[in-house]
Amino acid sequence: MGLMNVFAIAGSGLVAQTVRMNTVASNLANAGVEAGSAETAYRARHPVFQAVYDRALGGVAAVRVAGIVESTAEPPRRYRPDHPLADAEGYVYESNVNIVEEMTDLLSASRSYQGGVELLDTAKDLMLATLRLGEN
Repeated sequence: MGLMNVFAIAGSGLVAQTVRMNTVASNLANAGVEAGSAETAYRARHPVFQAVYDRALGGVAAVRVAGIVESTAEPPRRYRPDHPLADAEGYVYESNVNIVEEMTDLLSASRSYQGGVELLDTAKDLMLATLRLGEN
């Protein structure tokens, strides 16, 4: 595996973690949003990562986002007959976003992203040090 492959592999990881952070941000932005039915209530979304063998990268493994899945957990409902979105039975449905889980996921994604950036910095420094060997 060549040094240039390190940049491609780390870059694919950075892209995946960026998608993860954006998905968490979307979930957090929709936490507490109310709807008039369980079908229209916001459901938390999560990216699905896949390890792929990429011939274009010189035959190395990389990470790609296979898709974004929506949570199947039922949205919580609250009895609020005075609410303008209440259904015929007086219930309002909230998003099923768990703020604590989302913040934990955001912290994990942020740390993974930091690790990828540090890996890129180290690879760049090693490449520059290798080029400097011929200066003397």
